[in-house]
Amino acid sequence: MLRNGGVGNGGQTCMLRWSNRIRLTWLSFTLFIILVFFPLIAHYYLTTLDEADEAGKRIFGPRAGNELCEVKHVLDLCRIRESVSEELLQLEAKRQELNSEIAKLNLKIEACKKSIENAKQDLLQLKNVISQTEHSYKELMAQNQPKLSLPIRLLPEKDDAGLPPPKVLRGCRLHNCFDYSRCPLTSGFPVYVYDSDQFAFGSYLDPLVKQAFQATARANVYVTDNADIACLYVILVGEMQEPVVLRPADLEKQLSSLPHWRTDGHNHVIINLSRKSDTQNLLYNVSTGRAMVAQSTFYAAQYRPGFDLVVSPLVHAMSEPNFMEIPPQVPVKRRYLFTFQGEKIESLRSSLQEARSFEEEMEGDPPADYDDRIIATLKAVQDSKLDQVLVEFTCKNQPKPSLPTEWALCGEREDRLELLKLSTFALIITPGDPHLVISSGCATRLFEALEVGAVPVVLGEQVQLPYQDMLQWSEAALVVPKPRVTEVHFLLRSLSDSDLLAMRRQGRFLWETYFSTADSIFNTVLAMIRTRIQIPAAPIREEAAAEIPHRSGKAAGTDPNMADNGDLDLGPVETEPPYASPRYLRNFTLTVTDFYRSWNSAPGPFHLFPHTPFDPVLPSEAKFLGSGTGFRPIGGGAGGSGKEFQAALGGNVPREQFTVVMLTYEREEVLMNSLERLNGLPYLNKVVVVWNSPKLPSEDLLWPDIGVPIMVIEK
Repeated sequence: MLRNGGVGNGGQTCMLRWSNRIRLTWLSFTLFIILVFFPLIAHYYLTTLDEADEAGKRIFGPRAGNELCEVKHVLDLCRIRESVSEELLQLEAKRQELNSEIAKLNLKIEACKKSIENAKQDLLQLKNVISQTEHSYKELMAQNQPKLSLPIRLLPEKDDAGLPPPKVLRGCRLHNCFDYSRCPLTSGFPVYVYDSDQFAFGSYLDPLVKQAFQATARANVYVTDNADIACLYVILVGEMQEPVVLRPADLEKQLSSLPHWRTDGHNHVIINLSRKSDTQNLLYNVSTGRAMVAQSTFYAAQYRPGFDLVVSPLVHAMSEPNFMEIPPQVPVKRRYLFTFQGEKIESLRSSLQEARSFEEEMEGDPPADYDDRIIATLKAVQDSKLDQVLVEFTCKNQPKPSLPTEWALCGEREDRLELLKLSTFALIITPGDPHLVISSGCATRLFEALEVGAVPVVLGEQVQLPYQDMLQWSEAALVVPKPRVTEVHFLLRSLSDSDLLAMRRQGRFLWETYFSTADSIFNTVLAMIRTRIQIPAAPIREEAAAEIPHRSGKAAGTDPNMADNGDLDLGPVETEPPYASPRYLRNFTLTVTDFYRSWNSAPGPFHLFPHTPFDPVLPSEAKFLGSGTGFRPIGGGAGGSGKEFQAALGGNVPREQFTVVMLTYEREEVLMNSLERLNGLPYLNKVVVVWNSPKLPSEDLLWPDIGVPIMVIEK
C-alpha cells in the first residue's frame, strides 16, 4: 500500500510540472503578440485615419503653409515668440550702450584718481605753507610781545611811607595820599580789618552796627589776618550809641594810636555807618590825615572828591530785608504821581503863611530861599488836581531829629514805606545849606524809595549821591536843579511807561546790589577802592552744590512727538591733539576807552553779575569785561576784547564748549522736552539743571539721554 501510494504521488507531481510549463509558454506567446502586433495595428490605423476626403477631419497628417497657426493657442505662442525676439534685440542694444557708458566711467575714474593725487599734493603743500605761516606768526608775536615776568612786590617799611605830604589835607587824592607800592597788581587786594573792641572808641559803638560789620568782614574774600602784607586797613568808628558823644580830639588821638597808622594814616579807610537818619557827622572836625573816609554825611569842607566815599545808611543791620514784602514793579503807574513828607524847622512857618499861588509865583521874582518856592510850587500842583499827588510840609507827629536846613523825616519807617508803595515818584529835597554835600536823611529817603520801587526825584544837583563816581544814577533816578521846580510836574508826566519801568528795574538792581545789607555796603566800599587803584577782582570762589541723584531713561530723539530738526553740524572734527590756549595778558589792563564803550553801547540799563558772592561789581568795572574776571553785560555792550577772551578760556581742549544752565520749578514735562531738544547740540559740554522747588523730583522720573552729562543740583 505504501508503494502504490508513493507511485501515485510521483505521477501527480509530474503532471503539475508539465501543466506549469504549458502556462508559461502561453503567457509568453500572448505577451509577444500584444507587444508586437498591437503597436503595428495602431500605427496602421493612425496613418490611414487622415485619408478621408474632409480636410477638417485630418489631424495627424502633414499640413501645408501656415495651416498650423490657425489654431488659437498656437497663434498666441507665435506672438509671444515674436515679442520675446524684439525684447531680446532691445536688451542687446541696451547692453551695448551700458558697455559704452562703463567704458566712459572707467575713464572718468582714472581721471578722478589722478585729480585726487594732484589734490593731495596741493593739500600737502598748503599744510606746509600754513605751518610755515604759523611759525612766522609766532616769531613775530614773540618779537612784538616779549615774555613778561610778574612785577616785583614792593613792601615799604612800616614807619616810612615815602610819600610827599600834600599842601593841604583837603587836597588828598589817590596820587598823593595813597601808597600804591603796598597794592601790586598781583597782590590780590588783601584787606586788614581792625578789631574795634581793642580800642577805646569800640565800646561806644552801636552793638548792631558793630556785629553786622564784624560778621561781613569775616566772610569777605579779601580780608586777611596778616597786617604786614595788607594793601588796605579798615577801621569802624560809628555809629555811636546814644547819648555818647566822643570829642574830636579824643577820636583823633585814638586813630593816631592805631598800630598801622604810620603817622598819617595812608591806605586806611575810616567807616562811619549810620543806622538812623539823625546820625551826627562824627569826623567833621577830626584830622584823618591821608585816610579815606566813608560815611553818609559830608560837608563840602571835609569831602575830598575821588578820595572819600559816600555810602548808604545801614538800615538792615543784622538781618536781610524781607523780599516778600517788596511790592512788584508793575503796574507802572501807582496811585500818586509823586509824594513828599517832611518838615524843616527853620523859616518853615513864615514860608507857609506867606506862600503865594502858583500863578503869582510865576509872575513874581524868585524868592531868595528855593525851599519856599518848592513849597509853593508843589502845593499849587496839589491844589490844581491835575494829578493825584501828596505833599506834606509839616509832620503829624514829632519829626525825626535832623541837621540844620535839612528836611526831617516824618513818622516811622513802616508808615513811610506804605506811602512810597503808592507813589510812582518820590521827591527828595536836598538840604538848603549849600555846604552840606549829603546827609543821612537824604540817603535814607533815597534808600527807602529804591527799596519799594518809587523812582527818586532829587531836587538839588549839588548833592553827592552814594558811589556817584561809579554808578550811573541817571538810569535809576532824576536829579533836577532846584530852580527847575516849576518844571518838575511837566518832566514827570513826559516820561513814558517803558522809561519808568526801566528806571524802577535799575533802581531795584542798585538797591539789592549795593545798599540792601551790611554785606553789600562793605563789599561795595572795597570794590570802589579796588577799582580806583586798578586791581582786578579775585577769581570766583567755587562752592559745592548739592547734587540730586537721578537716572537716565531712553535716548533723546526716540519720542515720535518730538520734531525732527534734521542733521546738525556738530562742528569741526578734531584730528589733532588738544592745544594750549594763549595767555591773556590784558587781565590787568584798564583803559578809559573800554569804560566809555561799555557804557555808551548798551541800549538799556547796564547790569553786571556780581563777581563773587562777597564782592559787588561796580559799573566802572566794565573795563574788565572780557578780560577773564567774570563780568558780563546784560542788554548789550561792547564786552571788551571778546575774541581774545574766548580764546583764552579754553585750556587744553580741542575747541571751546559751553554749558547750558536751566532753572525749573514743578514743570517736569516741559523740562524733559527742553532737554531732549538739546540732543546733538554742537559744542555742548554738559547741562546743569537748577531744581528750584522745595519738593525733590520723583524717583520714577526718567531723564533723557542726550549724549552729555545732566547735573541736577538743588538751589
